Amino acid sequence: MTSQALTWVAAIATIVVLGTQNVDAIEKGSKTPLGIPAITVADLLHAVIMAHRHFYTLDIANRLLQEGIVDVSENWRATNSLPLPVQFLQETSEMAELTGVKVRYHLISQWPINKANAPATEFERRGLKEIQMHPNKAYSDIIGRGGEEFFGAIYPDRAVTRVCIDCHNLHPNSPKSDYEIDDVMGGLVIIFPLSQQAESVK
Repeated sequence: MTSQALTWVAAIATIVVLGTQNVDAIEKGSKTPLGIPAITVADLLHAVIMAHRHFYTLDIANRLLQEGIVDVSENWRATNSLPLPVQFLQETSEMAELTGVKVRYHLISQWPINKANAPATEFERRGLKEIQMHPNKAYSDIIGRGGEEFFGAIYPDRAVTRVCIDCHNLHPNSPKSDYEIDDVMGGLVIIFPLSQQAESVK
């Protein structure tokens, strides 16, 4: 793991630990919320994730590809090339999960090249519809999973570079081939637990 990847994972873990320990907690004997609102924690995570992803996409992957220094490939491990931005995000999400704070994030789309990136739950299907209709705000909800509550947010994922657009438009497995700059190509899903917040304020 590179030092930059370690720094990113540490930043995400810190936000989740500080945030989820106090997310919307209720003071005993009062209806006044304490701590950081869950959507604020999600917004902070989103800002960190997207900053790193955009930097990787624009200043590393696209730059080295255009200068002919190294290729960007779906089979990056086998071909000694760079991972696609979506794979970069998946790899770092797996690293973040290893910290034990139960934060998860991944990209989904109504038109995925890889069928594994299609919406898998009602929350994801509903969220994708909402961000297509309202592309300037996130969709969020409380998700129950095995008796534990999680906060989920889905942010619009926009086309930011011509290289990304061409990759999607020209890929033989892509069900959509007319993306343009700034189109909503899907959503970034961020999920973290809410179960620890009550104990943290006692």
